[in-house]
Amino acid sequence: MTVQEKVEDAFKIFFRKAFALTGSSRTDAGVHAHGNYFHFDTEEVFDRKHIYNLNAILPADIVIINILPVAPDAHARFDAVARHYRYCIYREKNPFIDDRGWYLPFKMDHVLLHQCAELVSGHTNFIAFSKVHTQVKTYDCQIIYSRWLEKDNCLYYEVAANRFLRGMVRALVGTMVKVARGNLTIRDFEAVLKAGKAASADFSAPAKGLFLERVEYPEGLFLSETP
Repeated sequence: MTVQEKVEDAFKIFFRKAFALTGSSRTDAGVHAHGNYFHFDTEEVFDRKHIYNLNAILPADIVIINILPVAPDAHARFDAVARHYRYCIYREKNPFIDDRGWYLPFKMDHVLLHQCAELVSGHTNFIAFSKVHTQVKTYDCQIIYSRWLEKDNCLYYEVAANRFLRGMVRALVGTMVKVARGNLTIRDFEAVLKAGKAASADFSAPAKGLFLERVEYPEGLFLSETP
């Protein structure tokens, strides 16, 4: 079951009626989220007790942080103005983050990683980093930032854009890692960026290292900051 289906089940169990939720992002199975959103139509009035009871029904890996009223025509997916993702790569064996990162104990050229990230920032068409059969009208994405960070012997790729294609962040990471390990050159990476064919990139980066950090919405969408 997807996260959405599990949350819908919790609502149905507690309220004894069905709720149809719409999510802000459609991520691959195994991807984590620190800040995902769903919208739904209801006449129910929610308070902290409702949130507590719903969380008691949900499995341990899903938590409802808040339930807020929004504008009548608000849409969790289409009203989002930006999505922020982070991908974690760890260099030394660590059982405490094995389910939240990609273990790569290999030598990588960090300068090349930064160069690749900079090239991503200046690009708009990401068809090569999209899986096939996505049924999208355009492959254009406006990148807000694209960068690699190093902390506590881990590498983090952080990227934000107005929208992302299916599998795009994992494909960016997988292809940049190939450059950093010497399997592709910077020119090869530029060629992939400019490729006009879907799934031309490397999709080997596992889903478990990817986090949806947050979703941004325009001012005025939320009608209050407390339930």
